[in-house]
Amino acid sequence: MTNLQNKIDFAAIISVNRANANGDPLNGNRPRTDYNGFGEISDVCIKRKIRNRMQDLGQRVFVQSEDRCDDGFGSLSERASSVMKGTKDRELYAETACKTWLDVRTFGQVFAFKDAKGMSVGVRGPVSVHQAVSVSPVEVESLQITKSVNGEKGEKGANRTSDTMGMKHFVRFGVYLLKGSINVQLAEKTGFSCEDAQIVKECLRTLFVNDASSARPEGSMEVARLYWWEHNCKDGQYSSAKVHRSLKVAQKDPGGVPESLEDYTITLEPLEGLEPEIIDGI
Repeated sequence: MTNLQNKIDFAAIISVNRANANGDPLNGNRPRTDYNGFGEISDVCIKRKIRNRMQDLGQRVFVQSEDRCDDGFGSLSERASSVMKGTKDRELYAETACKTWLDVRTFGQVFAFKDAKGMSVGVRGPVSVHQAVSVSPVEVESLQITKSVNGEKGEKGANRTSDTMGMKHFVRFGVYLLKGSINVQLAEKTGFSCEDAQIVKECLRTLFVNDASSARPEGSMEVARLYWWEHNCKDGQYSSAKVHRSLKVAQKDPGGVPESLEDYTITLEPLEGLEPEIIDGI
C-alpha cells in the first residue's frame, strides 16, 4: 500500500433521464428538490452507491444494505463484534476497523455498540462528498399507476382483491453536479492509501452500474464525465471551493427545456499548475 501524499478534489457530471434520482420518503418518494426547484441527491445516497460499487469490486464493506449482505451478519453490531472480539482499547479498535473495512477508512464511522464495553469509538474519514445538485431547475413529472395487491388466493366465493392506484414520480431530464475531496491528514490516520483512492475513482466513474430499479431504469442515470484533480502537496495548491468553482456547467438556453447533455455548456477554468484528469463515466 502506498501512502497518500497529495490532496485530491473531484467532481462528476451526472445526467438523469426520466428517473427518480433520489426519492424523498417524507414527500411521497418524489425526487428531492429545493424550494427553487433544483434537484438534489443526498450525500448519504451517493455514499450508499459508492459502498455498493466497493462490494462489486471485491472490497470488504462495513455498512451493507440488507439485500447486499455478503457475510451473513444481520446487524452492524454483529459485524463489528466478529472482528473486534472484545477489544477495549479505542485506538486499537479504530485501527482494526480501518484495516478491515474500506468504507470505514474512506468515510469514517461511529461505533457505539454494547460489545464495545461501553466505548464510543469515532473514526473521521478522509473522503467528503457533497450533495449533488442540478445545474438548472428540474421538471418533476408524475404518473398514476395501478398496483396489484392480490398476493394470496382468496377463499372460495370471496371477492378478488382489487388493484389499487398509486403514483410514480421522476425527473424529466436533469444534469447534476457532484463534488468531493480527499484529505491527506485524515487519510494518514485511517490508512487510506493511493490504491484506495483509485478504487474510489473507479466507483465514481461507474456509480450507477448494478443500480437499476423500477425508479431508475437501466441507462436512465449516467456519470457523463469525472474530473479528478491531484494537487502536488498535502494541503493543496488551491482550496477545494476554488477547484470546484473552476468547473462550470450552464444551460445554453435558460428559457428552454433541456433534453440532453448537449443542451448544456461545460467549461473548465485553468488553474496554474493543477490539471485535472478527465474521465468518461458509465
